Amino acid sequence: MSAAAPAVALGLKANWKQFALLVLINAFVGGMVGIERTVVPLIGAEEFGVASTTLVVSFIVSFGVVKACANLVSGQLADTWGRKRVLILGWLFGVPVPFIIIWAPSWGWIVAANALLGINQGFAWSMTVIMKVDLVGPKSRGLAVGLNEFAGYLAVGVTAFLTGYLASRYGLRPVPIYLGVGYAILGAALSILLVRDTREHVRLELANHPKAASPLSFREIFMLTSFGNRNLFAASQAGLVNNLNDGMSWGLFPLFFVANGLGVERIGILKAVYPAVWGIFQVATGPLSDRWGRKGLIVAGMWAQAAGLLTTAMTRDFSWWLLASLLLGLGTAMVYPSLIAAVSDASHPSWRARSLSVYRFWRDLGYAIGALSAGLIADFFGFAAAIGSVAALTFLSGAIVAIAMRETGVAVPFPAPGDG
Repeated sequence: MSAAAPAVALGLKANWKQFALLVLINAFVGGMVGIERTVVPLIGAEEFGVASTTLVVSFIVSFGVVKACANLVSGQLADTWGRKRVLILGWLFGVPVPFIIIWAPSWGWIVAANALLGINQGFAWSMTVIMKVDLVGPKSRGLAVGLNEFAGYLAVGVTAFLTGYLASRYGLRPVPIYLGVGYAILGAALSILLVRDTREHVRLELANHPKAASPLSFREIFMLTSFGNRNLFAASQAGLVNNLNDGMSWGLFPLFFVANGLGVERIGILKAVYPAVWGIFQVATGPLSDRWGRKGLIVAGMWAQAAGLLTTAMTRDFSWWLLASLLLGLGTAMVYPSLIAAVSDASHPSWRARSLSVYRFWRDLGYAIGALSAGLIADFFGFAAAIGSVAALTFLSGAIVAIAMRETGVAVPFPAPGDG
């Protein structure tokens, strides 16, 4: 490793080949989630006859809880085992998922497959984010995260559309899920054969860093990222609510649209527009957060999402739902890379991977909380009430960021325990 050290450099230009490879791999990671966005809730309702909305969205609960826990340990594993090993481990858990969905004899098998998918996403997606941030250094974090999330969520959107199209012609299973088989095999192969670890880039950044890191335990990092620093707290709660409304839309929107007479192909279009806009616009919003700062984009993005959700709940027309999907995608594109970049700004390189893993723990726990709470509200009060209540919560989260977060640009002083 020491012989290769002189060749290590920070920056996108110096590392574009590995960066581009990681962008491609994260597209496959996103595609694994995309195979489920349109068809899996309908498999539960139509093939397995699950009548309760809460039970239908249970697959998202298992996904969200397991992914959140995988995120929580991913940073520690990345620092001790290396980024590449954790990335490969994520793919080993992901490969069986499409096969289980294709052959599942009961709804319980789908729920179990999503637990494996949660580990895949928690490890593989986390590593592609962390490795890109490692490669580019401190000056282009927003760009790095924007490109990473662009690839992942564009793949989610394209795959949601393709699975809806295929399901309208060939049924909900197995043909639409074949896409996931290809994603899993290609993602695992590229990760094993071509990816290089990035810990040397972290060492280089540490060597050039003007401020020595205070040694922090994982417990201290968890508390600091969750509650102890106002910027990290604001980012963590906004991430949780962002994925809370995404988990709700993942599980409830297909059922809501079917209940209002929409066919599976048009549902696929709506389910594709949201993540596709989310993915595409992050190419712009990520770099803009480097120039304009993080806070304004986060607040405006949360409020745009709230407007999209409220529009969905209050209307019954495809064109209004399409507009709402555009608003949801644009708002999430403003929020997603800005939040990860804000956490990276406030984290020392020596514990940045662990701080990001704590943030991603809270963020992806939102999938489970959103799906479960929205399912319960929908069962008792109807779909519109569930969607509207999540819209109100999303608006409130944006207000918390507006009050709590300090806009400091990218040159954030690294907090110590108790630094509010």
